[in-house]
Amino acid sequence: MNREKALALLLKYNKEKFHIQHALTVEAVMNRIAGDLGYDADYWGLIGLLHDIDFEMYPNEHCIKAEEILKSENYGDDVIHAVCSHGYSIVSEVKPEHEMEKVLYAVDELTGLIGAAALMRPSKSVSDMELKSVKKKFKDKCFAAGCSRETIQAGAEMLGWELDQLLTTTLEAMRATEHTVFEELENIKID
Repeated sequence: MNREKALALLLKYNKEKFHIQHALTVEAVMNRIAGDLGYDADYWGLIGLLHDIDFEMYPNEHCIKAEEILKSENYGDDVIHAVCSHGYSIVSEVKPEHEMEKVLYAVDELTGLIGAAALMRPSKSVSDMELKSVKKKFKDKCFAAGCSRETIQAGAEMLGWELDQLLTTTLEAMRATEHTVFEELENIKID
C-alpha cells in the first residue's frame, strides 16, 4: 500500500475540508496507536486515511460503496474488511475482528467528539485539552450529538479497554499529531 496513492484516492472522493481533516486525523491517531501497540503504523494509518472514502459522495451507501471503490483500486480484502467494519451495527454488518479494526471502530467517532470539543476552546486546539474536558463532553449527549457514545463505549469494550483508557489514548494521539494534520491540510489543494 502506498500513502500517496491512498491520499489521491481520498481526494478523488472527498472535497470538503472537514472530511479530509477527519480522515487525516483518524490516520494520525491510528498510526500513533499502532506504534504504541507494536503494530505496523503505516498500515494502520492508511486504513484510517481511507476509512470514510465513500462517506462524502455516497452518504446513504457508506461502507457499501467503499468496497466497490477499494476493489476497483486493487486494495486487498483485509483493507476492505477493515474499512467496512468501522460502520458495524450502524451502516454495516461487517464486524470488527482484528485489534486494528476495533481501534478504528472506537476512534472514528471519538476523534469527532474530541475535535468538536477542541473547537469550543479558546485555543481551538487539543493541545491544552484535559481528559476531564473530554469526559464532560462525552457525558453531555446534546454536545456533538452525531458522535455516537454507544459506538465509542462498544469500541472500548471490544478492545477490552476501560473507557478512560480509550479517551486518554485518543486524546494523547490527537495532541501529538494535531500540528502535522493541520500542516498537511493546509498544503492540500482541494478541487
